[in-house]
Amino acid sequence: MIQVRPSEQMRDLGVVQEGAPILAEPARPFDLPTERGAAEQVIEQLFTAMERIGQVHPFAKGMGIAAPQIGIGRAAAIVQPASPEAAAIVLLNPRITNRSDETDEQFEGCLSFFDVRGLVPRPLRITVETTTLDGQVATAIYERGLARLIHHEIDHLDGLLYTARMRSGVDPIPVEQYRQTGQTWTYKE
Repeated sequence: MIQVRPSEQMRDLGVVQEGAPILAEPARPFDLPTERGAAEQVIEQLFTAMERIGQVHPFAKGMGIAAPQIGIGRAAAIVQPASPEAAAIVLLNPRITNRSDETDEQFEGCLSFFDVRGLVPRPLRITVETTTLDGQVATAIYERGLARLIHHEIDHLDGLLYTARMRSGVDPIPVEQYRQTGQTWTYKE
């Protein structure tokens, strides 16, 4: 039996893969509430993609997906926290307005190049401003794993992949090698 590479599996599920120009371009913000219908449509497409991917691959640490990853160059992403009962977080026109000086380095994966995992330093706490569908600005603070997931998706909307955040001289490792580490994200309280 031929083994399908994780990246091929994600491509077959509709995820744009590394090297596609849309992943390197900043996403266009929504003019809300004027473009509310367009934003709702993109959010629906993101939820559909997340559901499709979740049926094939479990995500113990939570997961996120940004519109450029499904071929839409708009500033929308969704993040499903690790806790299954937690509601998904919708990010429209997100921007990080504050970040803690305290950082840590953990392995991250990306649906757009799912064959590897990389050690990525990120702030332990971020403050994020988003736009609601009715055009209001909302601010939220995220910490630890959730901050990492959200920062990763906001990077996508800025045209960055996590490899741009890795320390110089550190390369991603094959997913098979990562699986052998058996590591989940851990944080000191």
